Amino acid sequence: MRWALLGGMSSDDQRTVLALCRRRRFDRGETVFHEGDPGESLHLLQRGTVAVRVTTPLGDVATLEVFRPGDTFGEQALIAGDSTRSATVVALEKAETLQLAKDDFEALLAEHPGVSSMLAKMLDTRLRATTKALVEALYLPVPVRVFRRLVALADIYGEDAIPITQEDLATMAGTARQTLNKLLRQAQSDGLIELHRGQIAVSDRAGLEHRAR
Repeated sequence: MRWALLGGMSSDDQRTVLALCRRRRFDRGETVFHEGDPGESLHLLQRGTVAVRVTTPLGDVATLEVFRPGDTFGEQALIAGDSTRSATVVALEKAETLQLAKDDFEALLAEHPGVSSMLAKMLDTRLRATTKALVEALYLPVPVRVFRRLVALADIYGEDAIPITQEDLATMAGTARQTLNKLLRQAQSDGLIELHRGQIAVSDRAGLEHRAR
């Protein structure tokens, strides 16, 4: 497994860092950490996928992103003094992470200054992705947003069914559940997807990509 955060380090140094990590396992639906919790560690996702969720001003829960193996999350909470988690992370399936504590992370920065630049690049990438999602939400039609999200999720899960609810997908695409359901039902009738309880199976990837343009 390769993580961008460790990409500029030698193999020996990477092994040293990974030896400091605590292995954590999560069942499907289990929370890795909650929004508002103290930011005391980062996680290197080794197996499974997780969803990033936030509470809206109206009290609803919105899913922002899905992370795959090789992704790192929780690092934002470590770059500030007294920081708290800005989102809740929940396992969408059985997942496994390597958890690096804040003290060990700070020691890592002291011994390997280059990690700070890699961290900055990761945060920059995250910010660019957020900006792109905002622009899409403001200027792209709802159907295009929905199908772009489905294509992105298909990239993560490949031929496997996507373990995500319609409620999650609706918030990811920034649309109402009723609107999403209508689009998905039509896509199923057209042979692009198959809808199951808590899952969406992609039948025609090329067809989805065409509608995402």
